[in-house]
Amino acid sequence: MNVPASGISHGEAKPVPSNSLHEVDATYKKVTRRLIPFLFICWMVNYIDRINVGFAKIPLATDIGLSEAAYGLGVGLFIFGYVIFEIPSNLLLTRIGARKTLARIMLLWGAISCLTFLVRTPTEFYVARFVLGVAEAGFYPGLILYLTFWFPSSRRARVMSRFLLAMAVAGVIGGPLAGLILTHTSGLLGFRNWQWLFFIEGLPAIVLGIVALFYLDDSPKDAKWLTASEKELIQTNLHLGESSKPGHDHGISDFLSVFRDPRLYLAVVGYTVIPVLGTVLNYWTPTIIHNIANPDIGTVATLSAIPFGLGALGMLVIARHSDRKLERRWHYFFTVSCGAVALLCLPHVAGNLGLALLCLSLVGVAYYGGSTIFWTIPPAYFPSRSASVGIAATSSLGQIGAVLAPILLGWAKTHTHSMAAGFIFIAALTVLGGLAIVLGIPRSALREHKLKTGN
Repeated sequence: MNVPASGISHGEAKPVPSNSLHEVDATYKKVTRRLIPFLFICWMVNYIDRINVGFAKIPLATDIGLSEAAYGLGVGLFIFGYVIFEIPSNLLLTRIGARKTLARIMLLWGAISCLTFLVRTPTEFYVARFVLGVAEAGFYPGLILYLTFWFPSSRRARVMSRFLLAMAVAGVIGGPLAGLILTHTSGLLGFRNWQWLFFIEGLPAIVLGIVALFYLDDSPKDAKWLTASEKELIQTNLHLGESSKPGHDHGISDFLSVFRDPRLYLAVVGYTVIPVLGTVLNYWTPTIIHNIANPDIGTVATLSAIPFGLGALGMLVIARHSDRKLERRWHYFFTVSCGAVALLCLPHVAGNLGLALLCLSLVGVAYYGGSTIFWTIPPAYFPSRSASVGIAATSSLGQIGAVLAPILLGWAKTHTHSMAAGFIFIAALTVLGGLAIVLGIPRSALREHKLKTGN
């Protein structure tokens, strides 16, 4: 099945029937109720499976002889595997549809996460993380692309904030859940607690992959739960955004053309910030807390929930304000700059748990808020026929910094007993990414529109 990048054909937009604002809102609420809760759960489970290695690390490192540098390399290999298969996965999505693609990804990553309990050496840890990255490749950009099949640009920040709230919820519940599993499963049936953590938290992904095959629709035209008028309203509002995109009639139309478009590299530099901030928050928060207070693993996991929760609150406020103003670039710059400041402060508050949690919470705001704002930009920036490749290429190439960041942080911690140098590098990269969006992408290039109601 071939699914166009917008989920609709590229013909002339039909006039909208006379719809009141109430009817428009009702239609999008209906779509939101149908899709967002399920996608929310899928992404939450994915995120828990992704960050659980940060909690498993403390007992895992002791059992298999894993140094800080080796741990950083394992995190980087996961991202590397994710990156190299991300574009092929999104291209496959446009060919066979979102339903089969997302189901395939969830089934594979769930199975591999479960099998990670077999790891016995650092080398096996490297292989497991790389293969898990390959299995998950395309899930995040695939979901971003899938949302553009249903929601116009003027609603995407709010929709993205609800969707990406799953990351924060995963962080809030993932820590205590990991702590519960690690505390109560050590030695159960002869296995270590970190083995049970990987196995138990991998199972839900397998179940969700099966459900996705029966629950999701590839696009609005396939949705039997929408009326004909609702489908027409959605299609027209999507056309409205597509017809206003710069370069729509002369845009890139094949794989190679995407990489000749300078827009891609501006977006990549801007996006690099997000996965790098996520590396600090997701993979080093437990270690930072443990190094300051040296509490038991259960307390570390519980305290780790704080930056995720405060990050979620900040994200919701930022997303709502950005949608109301229909402004993305400056919102993005100021949001990620908060993260840069927090990273510069972290080494100086290493002896104060409260201040360290405050800095990590600002990193959480920058990560979640920045993610929400950023992913409203590529769908409004790339021509619709190149959106699938453009979004995947931005996500893939933007992960380069995230491949290097954990290796750098791990090396710095091993050889200098401090991550200060790594945090300074990440802070500088963060400011550079924010400036790339503000200075490199003119506001007119996005041309977002209010919803058309027909009145």
